[in-house]
Amino acid sequence: MRPSSSASTRIRPVSDSNEALLDRPIWSALTTSQKHLAEGGPRARRYPVDMTPFADMVDMSPASFAALHDLLSGSQVAALFTPEPVEMPAGFKVVLAETGEQMIGSPADSPLRDAEIVTLGAGDVPAMMALTELTKPGPFALRTHELGTFLGIRAGGELVAMTGERMKPGKFVEMTAVCVHPEYRGRGYAQALLAAVARRIEARGEIPFLHVFSNNTSAIALYQRQGMRIRRRLYVTAFMKEG
Repeated sequence: MRPSSSASTRIRPVSDSNEALLDRPIWSALTTSQKHLAEGGPRARRYPVDMTPFADMVDMSPASFAALHDLLSGSQVAALFTPEPVEMPAGFKVVLAETGEQMIGSPADSPLRDAEIVTLGAGDVPAMMALTELTKPGPFALRTHELGTFLGIRAGGELVAMTGERMKPGKFVEMTAVCVHPEYRGRGYAQALLAAVARRIEARGEIPFLHVFSNNTSAIALYQRQGMRIRRRLYVTAFMKEG
């Protein structure tokens, strides 16, 4: 039997610029600016797996977990960003449970003297995949670059630094994949790319934010030096179907 409509399956109206959208950034993105990408229905939604593994539910009810379960197949891994810890019910296997800091603000400009920032596209996907595999900034798939603008820096023809856009809840845009090849760190590339992506976001009248694992204290310190602030802590839970 299809569950009847209730307050638990309706979304409280909020302004596109209301920070409350960021408490559940995945659900907010898949019901606002990126709803055209959403797979699923009124209780559970996810991004296409070749874009990002992120998923979320309208609430934590058994019906919503059942809908989320139906969205997964085989050994696919999905991830939730939630304001409270998640108690996964039977039928799921947790593969990662960490906390992350959600940071918001306008990173300060950071000009480069010895490098040029370029816009990356479909032809750069193999190089982008190789860089993220080396530096492990978080999930990056074959179509992640389609979620927004990605900027990079090349040296000797090789992509050595990158940053781009991912989730878009309302008027907020998440900056992601902040990574620099180990041999090119300490040159200000991450700062410059982050600022350049933020300027593009702001030029559209939108607000930049990002996520960083709580134990990545060096990155948190970098973002704070650039003028960003910690908005809140979120719980990151990656999981798959049991068995």
